Amino acid sequence: MKAISADRKRTALSKRVEKIVRSTPVYDIHTHLYEPAFRELLFWGIDDLLVYHYLVAEAYRYLDLPHEKFWKLSKAERADLIWDALFIQHSPISEACRGVLTTLNLLGLDVKRRELASLRRWFASQKLDHHVTRCLDLAGVEKVCMTNSPFDDQERAVWERGFPRDERFVAGLRIDPLLLEWTAAARRLTEWGYPVGLGLSTPVIAAVRRFLADWTARIQPRYLMVSLSPEFSYPDNNVCAELIDQAVLPHCREYGLPFALMLGVKRAVNPRLRLAGDGVGRSDLSALANLCAANSENKFVVTVLSRENQHELCVLARKFRNLHVFGCWWFMNVPHVVEEMTRMRLELVGLSLTAQHSDARVLDQLIYKWEHFRDVLSRVLVDKYAELAETGWEPATAEVERDVRDLLGGAFLRFCSSR
Repeated sequence: MKAISADRKRTALSKRVEKIVRSTPVYDIHTHLYEPAFRELLFWGIDDLLVYHYLVAEAYRYLDLPHEKFWKLSKAERADLIWDALFIQHSPISEACRGVLTTLNLLGLDVKRRELASLRRWFASQKLDHHVTRCLDLAGVEKVCMTNSPFDDQERAVWERGFPRDERFVAGLRIDPLLLEWTAAARRLTEWGYPVGLGLSTPVIAAVRRFLADWTARIQPRYLMVSLSPEFSYPDNNVCAELIDQAVLPHCREYGLPFALMLGVKRAVNPRLRLAGDGVGRSDLSALANLCAANSENKFVVTVLSRENQHELCVLARKFRNLHVFGCWWFMNVPHVVEEMTRMRLELVGLSLTAQHSDARVLDQLIYKWEHFRDVLSRVLVDKYAELAETGWEPATAEVERDVRDLLGGAFLRFCSSR
């Protein structure tokens, strides 16, 4: 009888947690999406899903085609090759392939027929504004943080023209070229009316600060952000570290903005694959520890790409209250690893983190990325609450709702607003 009672309690707990996880809206704190006003920069539809760089890299495990010929093909022709290689010639069991099928299924499309032409016809009949709303609703996402770079000529022109903002989309000011390609960035800044030389003199730093202030005023970002290689070190006697010290961190303090760091990407491991050719390396997180320790008035929002760095990141989060851990990024975003990382983070850090971000580059990806993650989060939380119940501590529904809100963006918003 005791076993039956325990089973019933577990079943009831599972249903309650799953319902709450499914119904809680997400604040997606990092994507590569754009709001509808950007039009051609907002990728969506079946061809964009298929030519996504995750699938390009996977397809090239099978494709016997010179890379230069592949990139000369039209988007539709590249999508045809990937569809045939990954969905027709082989079962689409990878996470990237399954994600496409999950998305199509939840949009109400028939994938059993394996007809790419009919899928294309359906997407061609959709109106973008309506489709944006539908994808956000299916994903249960209320806010999306974009990745916005003033150094992208096409994007910058849209911001400079001005447009009515969509309140569902929040800006993130990306400054990779400023920190990592200073020679070229200095030339662009001078062209835009921020005269700088290559040296980091006081007037140059003032011009960089003015540039950051102007773009902060223009796009109202939630944070500043940069992706850094495993070799990033701090402090260091180089332009990147000095700009962070003298311009970026003072700017973040002045405007109350976190500095988001995405650590561990190795660019162009195979340049023939273009964006799909980036790799991963283990970062020296002593740089992050030094940043947090030396800049206690700054807030750092951090995710790391290497699996080997995850435990150390959690330990650092226990030591520095100005460090907020978020998401499973890129190569980490596969269910097996996401579940392992989510369990470890909850066990080490508790609920003061953001469990996931979508990193979506194609609008429709929001659907599968959050569908799959909610399954993982439900499993993990059911186990954790069941363990609490064994001690006599049975969480009330309101407490579960609070916890899930925190993990899906609430803890991030509180971190951003804290002093």
